[in-house]
Formats: sequence, C-alpha cells, structure tokens
Amino acid sequence: MLTKGLGRGGTERLLAGSVRHIDPTQFRVEVAYLLPWKDAFVEEIEAAGITVHCLDAPRPTSLGWIPRLRRLVEERHIDLVHTHAPLPAVAARLALRRSTTVVHTEHNLWDRYRWPTRWANAATYRRNARVMTVSEGVAGSIRSSVPVDVVIHGIDAAAMHHGDAARAEARRRLDLPLDAPVLGTVGNFTAKKDHAGLLAAFATVVAERPTARLVLMGTGPLEDTLRTRVHDLGLDDAVQFTGSRDDVFELLPAFDVFVLSSRFEGLPIALLEAMASGVAPVATRVGGIPEVITDGVDGLLVEPGDAGALATSCTKLLADDGTRRSIAGAAQTRAADFDLSGAVTTIEAVYRRALGGRSR
Repeated sequence: MLTKGLGRGGTERLLAGSVRHIDPTQFRVEVAYLLPWKDAFVEEIEAAGITVHCLDAPRPTSLGWIPRLRRLVEERHIDLVHTHAPLPAVAARLALRRSTTVVHTEHNLWDRYRWPTRWANAATYRRNARVMTVSEGVAGSIRSSVPVDVVIHGIDAAAMHHGDAARAEARRRLDLPLDAPVLGTVGNFTAKKDHAGLLAAFATVVAERPTARLVLMGTGPLEDTLRTRVHDLGLDDAVQFTGSRDDVFELLPAFDVFVLSSRFEGLPIALLEAMASGVAPVATRVGGIPEVITDGVDGLLVEPGDAGALATSCTKLLADDGTRRSIAGAAQTRAADFDLSGAVTTIEAVYRRALGGRSR
C-alpha cells in the first residue's frame, strides 16, 4: 500500500487498521509512505509483522521518491500497488511498469480537488485496474470507465470504549467535570473541516448553556488561527485543544455529542468511531455521511456552513437527555454495520479481481 503519510488522520487510521486484517496466507502486504515526519502509525503497523518503507520525500510535491518506489516494487517482487492519496497515485501510475497492477482508493469527491490534481488524476486514471471508493457519493463523482467498487471502510468495534465507566475515565483524562455538557470532535485543523464554523456554533451553545465544553482533538495548519478565534470569542475557559492523541478510542466516551462541521467529506472514519462509542452525532449533510446517518434516528444532519443550525442541533441534544440517549444507542447499533473485517474481505476480493484471480 502506498500513501502520503502515516500520521494520525482518518485515512491513515483506516489503512493501519486494514493492513492488520488482510489474510497473510493470501497476500503479503507491505506499506510505503512518502513523508518521514508523518510516522505515528509506523510502530503499530510494524508490530503486526508488516514491513514499512519510508520513501523519504522532503515535501509532498517532490519527485525524488519515485525511483525509490520503482526499485522497491521490483526488488520486493510486488504484484499490486494500492494507492491512497491522489498525488502519489498519479506518480505511481506513471512510474510503475505495466506488469504491476495498480488499484486506488478514492477518499474524496473529484470536484473537491484543486484543478491541477483533478486534471492529473483524470489523465492517469485508466492505469488503475480497479478503484475503490469510501461511499456511493464519492463513486458518483468519478468520471472514468475504470471499474469501481464501493467499500465503506469499517471500524474495529471491539476496540471502542463505551459505558459509564469509560465516560468517567475519559473525563478524568481530559480533566473535564463529570456533569458538564461536552461537545467534541476529532480531525485535522484544515479549511475542509470548518472548525471556524464549529466555534461560531459553540459560542451560541455557551450563551444558552454556560457550563458547556468543547474538545478539539487534532492538529493542523489552522491551529493558531483557531486558538486566536477562541480567544476573540471569549471561550478560552470552555474550549480545550488536546493536540494529536494516541488514546482517541479511550477519550471519545467523554463526549455527550460528537460534532462534525465539515464542508465536504468522503466518509470520515472518526464519525463511525464516535458512533460505535455510543456518542450521539451531529454532522453536516456532505459526502457519504447521509449514507450512514438517518436524520433524527441515529444522528442529526445540518447543511454545511450553517453555524446556526449546527448550534440548534447541538443544544437540542444537550438539553434533552432522553433524545440524546436514544440517538446515541441507535448510532452505536448503526456503527456495527460497518465492521472492519467485512470491509477487508471486500478489499481482498477487489485485489483478486484486479490480479485476474491470483493471490499470494
């Protein structure tokens, strides 16, 4: 598998979970990544007995790693390369010999790529033997004749924490009062996630519920801007930045409501993890999210960019314990439909089709 980095993002967590479950009697799996400083999951993957290669790209747009990838494929006798990010995928399609099968997982809507990425992606797409997408919405955005398989990547439900004891422990770790209403989210601080809109919504929530807290879990290029915004809104005592954490599963039960304010998405794995942890979700109606959440049943959906609607939905769940618990229970049941082992079985079937029936 080839990806840009192995930092603590949703795509990387998905990859790290998937490779550990692929049948080693059928496929020998190795992982290659470009950016050496994005290595949070390397130790975890290697602990599962999987070889990891860093291609040492100094920046995402550098090209010096391409000959290293080609040598790696030839020296390790790799039959199939599975790409997980658009720019590395374009380079791999152009660089690898035709005898190497290439498959790709599309994590985002095509029209959300910048035009150079969109053009290069489209120009090389036919080199893929098959394509997997994380949702029906992403599949519908692809303008290519390459065969597409929708694989809604699942979660390891057994690894999730939930219940009263898990909630108390999570709040202890985050130093949160047991009785405080808590909203939380997990995601990189980028424009796509619209944390600024979430902060605007939270300011309205706090006006109605002054003891409310907001936990922002992650890092990213907009962190300084968001911290300044928190200060300008007078929310310093109510908003907690946790940074990147390796105990996300243990911390999710601290939330009363998981909030996803994204302007666009494929299908965020953090949403499924929160639902599996028994946390009621409020999310924007983008990408594959409506394929997972039925509004009013196992979550609440709002339009992207509507901070007022986001605040109203969050306040509604915080104010009504019965509704919140009902939605949280339904969300946990719904998340069980997205089991990781089932997704991996589908991925293995795609590999076989791409290889013409061959496996190890």
